[in-house]
Amino acid sequence: MVAVELEGIWKRFPGVIANAGANLRVTSGTVHAVLGENGAGKTTLMNVLAGVYRADEGSVRLDGIEQSFSKPADAIAAGVGMVYQEFRLIPTFTVAENVVLGSAPPVLRKGEIEDKIAALAERFGLHTEPGREVWQLSMGERQRVEILKALWRDANVLILDEPTAVLTPQEADELGRITKAMAEDGRSLIFISHKLDEVTAFCDEATVLRHGKTVAASIPVGELTASNLAELMVGEATEVSQRRTRHEPVAERSALQVSDMRVTDVHGRNVVDGVTLSVNAGEIVGIAGVAGNGQRPLADAIAGLDRSGVGQIEIAGTDVSSMSPRARNTAGLAYVPEDRLGVGLAPRMNVIENAMMRSYRTLSNGPFIDRSAAEENASTLVEEYNVKVGQMHAPMAALSGGNLQRLLVGREIAGDPVALVAAQPTRGLDVQGVAAIQAILLKQSHAGVGILLISEDLEELFALSDRLLVMHEGKVVGEFDPDTATRAEVGIAMAGGHRAEAV
Repeated sequence: MVAVELEGIWKRFPGVIANAGANLRVTSGTVHAVLGENGAGKTTLMNVLAGVYRADEGSVRLDGIEQSFSKPADAIAAGVGMVYQEFRLIPTFTVAENVVLGSAPPVLRKGEIEDKIAALAERFGLHTEPGREVWQLSMGERQRVEILKALWRDANVLILDEPTAVLTPQEADELGRITKAMAEDGRSLIFISHKLDEVTAFCDEATVLRHGKTVAASIPVGELTASNLAELMVGEATEVSQRRTRHEPVAERSALQVSDMRVTDVHGRNVVDGVTLSVNAGEIVGIAGVAGNGQRPLADAIAGLDRSGVGQIEIAGTDVSSMSPRARNTAGLAYVPEDRLGVGLAPRMNVIENAMMRSYRTLSNGPFIDRSAAEENASTLVEEYNVKVGQMHAPMAALSGGNLQRLLVGREIAGDPVALVAAQPTRGLDVQGVAAIQAILLKQSHAGVGILLISEDLEELFALSDRLLVMHEGKVVGEFDPDTATRAEVGIAMAGGHRAEAV
């Protein structure tokens, strides 16, 4: 039985055709992958199914019955739930409040609701604390709240947009087992991912979009390899991760030094607990760890966004511990935060305005911005980093994830930094987007920039890092040589299984 059928879907925006007659057919009780480059129309097509957009042309059918959704509530009532890549949570609400918001739960006491949500989370391995406020959570923990929201509403069709982007390999494997269990229970899952090994491991069938069109529909995944899927997506095989050449010695010149860094949360708990690390010029130092073990507060403390930290930070030998974020940037520190829209960019501002956030002082004519210089600055970044934009004056939120990330990374390194802190720089990007960002990082390291790379993608860390650190419960618990360490050894350290000796 066919659970979902989208036929001939067209969706147009000013200057952009997102879907051009796209088709999708999902069989009941299966996990169906939807693949494509950033900007291929995947999320737009799913937003049509989720009731966020109304198609200009085409039809939507659930269990053979034609549907006409005018708003997301209509799709939710019909049993369609969507977990978005960019989170849609209220930071000042608790986990439980976010999960039940808008779902008209039965009359229960707050404690009863929290107990039910905790039981639901435990059932599916989505461990969380229902009473914590969302602003205190890491990106990985927020992702789990989004999944819980859909499960709480008992969606029969569940759309997962890059659900493993902030998970460790072990957590991703567990989510794969969970999706299969839900499919066996009769749910139909649509799995949007750029991690081709996950698609081949977790999914039953795959549909590939390119330039808004369906180029391959409902292919049995067992008949394809990751290379085949990549070729369908981009027209040619593309390496997911570029193995770094380490023949040239790393310069013994400090780019970034962090000494005894400690950061506490609102409850006085040490979320970063005595971290000391160094990054030399031209070196890439990777940090691995399960989401929520201090990586984000460490990165924010280094960048100066979290001023509650205690410890010393040096950029090329200059102590910047007491400096503002702008002063640290002037001293040579660039920062690519993991939350690109919430922290790195201003979604309601346009491409030109976002491109000049680091350089607006040099683009000023007296007290006013030189608009022509600002437009030229944005055009240079767009061209140099291959950012695909419809209109330069359109809000940033209209760009796909890969193009958002290219502009963000390009803007941060345009000032020739000494050190770059990059947190989840390829999260949620497609095959070509990952390759493009990784190529930029490699080029910067070859130019002498010291890079602290925080990622939950172990393959990426093994491919790019000169040294690999592991964080657990706010501490650096191990250091590994990526050329000799195994994935299992690093995974054990990430889980707190042992404290590895430094290499």
